[in-house]
Amino acid sequence: MSPIPFILLFFVIAGIISAFGYVRFAKTANMLDQLASSTSVRKSSHPEMQLLEAKPAEGFANLLESIGRLLPYSPKDIAAMKNELGSAGFRAGYAAYAFLGIKVLTCVALLVTATLLRHSVTSNPLSLMLIPIAAAVGGFLLPSLILGKLVNARREAIRLALPDVLDLLVISTEAGCALDKAILNVSREFKNFHPAISEELSLVNMEMLAGGSRIDALRHFASRTGEDELKKLVAILIQTDRFGTSVADALRTQAGFLRVRRRQIAEERAGKVGVKLVFPIFFFCMPSLMLIVAGPGMLQLFKSLLPTMSALK
Repeated sequence: MSPIPFILLFFVIAGIISAFGYVRFAKTANMLDQLASSTSVRKSSHPEMQLLEAKPAEGFANLLESIGRLLPYSPKDIAAMKNELGSAGFRAGYAAYAFLGIKVLTCVALLVTATLLRHSVTSNPLSLMLIPIAAAVGGFLLPSLILGKLVNARREAIRLALPDVLDLLVISTEAGCALDKAILNVSREFKNFHPAISEELSLVNMEMLAGGSRIDALRHFASRTGEDELKKLVAILIQTDRFGTSVADALRTQAGFLRVRRRQIAEERAGKVGVKLVFPIFFFCMPSLMLIVAGPGMLQLFKSLLPTMSALK
């Protein structure tokens, strides 16, 4: 089979992707937007993030940042990527471009590996052309999948730590501490036990010390993590601060609700175990069990029937 049609197909697909990239990213409007965003001075809505974003990249991170800046991403996409990286705990100013550099390196590494090993996998001309393309696309998307896993793991850690955090907040507020001081105490005490939520509470305290209001700091706290239970807690704290009700009672009620919710989630997961074990038992345990139980009988049956069948012939 001639490889010319496949080569033409490759160039057609590459041309379509290039045209889309040019229209989407490199057109004049986006270039002007990037120029305007780089020359204008804008104040961040998160005062506590300015110190973190001012940290320059060093070593290998500097190389990743340089590679990431070569990609034609718009400021809007970079901002969305920074928010997602912040939810995973990566809040350096160069984190978004370093992440893009990781995606480029992963794409190139898998592309080179697939190109070198494709002849040992198949000899089909179409497969020889599609394997490197699929490897490159997979390498570019793989860091995003890993980042999503990290975000979910961090949110899970924050959700599991919330009842303990609320209990200590209740103790601190009932002891006479203000909510700001109680948040600072919790961030210090939970540094070794729940580092994720301790870091977030430290950022809340930094924002209040930088001059931000408590309500804005709590709202930024909920928006950074993206955890639903934390958003409910922040809404309750804002309401108690607005109407002057007891903070300790609200925190105690919310802590009890979160503990009940955590127990319900554990019971729900335990109830799903039986259904999830059906396929592993059927495909892995049942063949082994049938081999052990019915194997000797089947061997004895064959041993008795084969001579009889041979005699009948």
